[in-house]
Amino acid sequence: MRVHVDMTLCQTHAQCVYAAPDVFGLDADDVLTYDAAPDDALTGDIELAARACPVQAIAVRHD
Repeated sequence: MRVHVDMTLCQTHAQCVYAAPDVFGLDADDVLTYDAAPDDALTGDIELAARACPVQAIAVRHD
């Protein structure tokens, strides 16, 4: 699985951080960080995070 966040769209609402905290986070400057190649066991949380994003900045690709 691959995760990509379009940082030009991201407005740091952080809904993804709440939905999938093992994949998404905020750094000390409140900039979104994420694991681009997370474990497949987190698929449900990641898909929830993508749906929760108010600007639809998260893309999930299942390889």
